[in-house]
Amino acid sequence: MSGKGEATRIERLRAPNSLDKPLAAKRRRKNRGMPPPATFDIDTLPGSSNLTALEAAAVIRRTPGALEQWRRDPNHPLKWRYVDGRPLYRVDAVRAYLAKCDKTTRTPRPHNAHGDGRAARP
Repeated sequence: MSGKGEATRIERLRAPNSLDKPLAAKRRRKNRGMPPPATFDIDTLPGSSNLTALEAAAVIRRTPGALEQWRRDPNHPLKWRYVDGRPLYRVDAVRAYLAKCDKTTRTPRPHNAHGDGRAARP
């Protein structure tokens, strides 16, 4: 089958010197997880100050990837602007978005409740 001089199938598929790369040369992947809660109070900041995408994601408790998807929709209620190629969110825009979300969220109803006032069957 395979002699001592032949490379195994796995060794042939591996890039040469792939294990010899220093850790700094490997490509870093984006952290797509939920950021930790914000360490600052959004209500104490002036409305004209700017938040980075990571800070805004921490305040509204979404992933930075979600904000990236929202930026592709120009009609999304969370407004942003680009400064030096980076998206920034104004504090008053984040507050307005949070206030709008609080108004639109509904209280959860039990599964047997009907919207037309009918009672659930026993």
